[in-house]
Amino acid sequence: MRAGVKVRDGGLDVDALERATVARGDDEFAELLVPPLPSPTKMVDLLSSGGERLAALADAVTRASGVTPQTLLLSMDAVEFAVPTPGSQKILCVGRNYMEHIQESKREVPGDPVLFCRYEDSQVAHREPIERPIKSVQLDWEGELAVIIGRSCRYVDEPRALDVVAGYAIFNDGSVRDYQHRAVQWTAGKNFVHSGSYGPYLVTTDEIADPQSLDLETRVNDTVVQKASTATMIFPVRRLIAYISEWTQLNPGDVIATGTPAGIGNARTPKWFLKAGDELSVSVTGLDTLRNPVVDEEPPNAAPQP
Repeated sequence: MRAGVKVRDGGLDVDALERATVARGDDEFAELLVPPLPSPTKMVDLLSSGGERLAALADAVTRASGVTPQTLLLSMDAVEFAVPTPGSQKILCVGRNYMEHIQESKREVPGDPVLFCRYEDSQVAHREPIERPIKSVQLDWEGELAVIIGRSCRYVDEPRALDVVAGYAIFNDGSVRDYQHRAVQWTAGKNFVHSGSYGPYLVTTDEIADPQSLDLETRVNDTVVQKASTATMIFPVRRLIAYISEWTQLNPGDVIATGTPAGIGNARTPKWFLKAGDELSVSVTGLDTLRNPVVDEEPPNAAPQP
């Protein structure tokens, strides 16, 4: 598993690109890419350099534009995706951040962001199956904008909060509603293994001028179930980063899922939950579409043994 870059003609393998940069001779491509990219090329490591490695990668891709050998390009249909930031220290999620969602859920408007955590193994990547758990048939969708932190920070001033962002992605905060509502804390219902998804790409901030001007749409199969603008967040991205950094240090690769708009299945009459055979897709302006099929979790006696 290693970092790649989506370019016009396909997927660019960063490790293969790096190998090309250290080649010497008359090759036009290698000459364009001198000096070589620094290692390693895992996404969190790229971010942990303070942005230097990510900037070097962006510069190399730009210089290689138009002369990239076809041998370095992969068809996007053939790429096996991982979550954008494997190994994130923190996955922080925001609840009740859109007014219409608060209203449909019959909750009070919070004075400060409502936060909870997800574990990494509760997420799958683009195209990987979301699992409806054995213990429940109430697997619900929550399409969201995800913010990926690019530098270590604490006590970030709200006006400068976007300066610590590396990029954005799409998040599905898949929720097992009966477990979520069994107790005051939501941890269980938000952390069933492979119940949510995250991807397909980390889109850097130079491509997203304003995270509060994006359109979000969630579909179950061919039906639009959520549609909203990030402009309608109660707590915008700047405020979330400032508030969270008051009590914890944010580090490169940390993820903030910014909350879901109205349209969840649990608030409908009759209630509507995901089932095996469904496809969930979440689209956000400039971030492409996160797609996941839904399957039933395998019984323990059928699960592969380690």
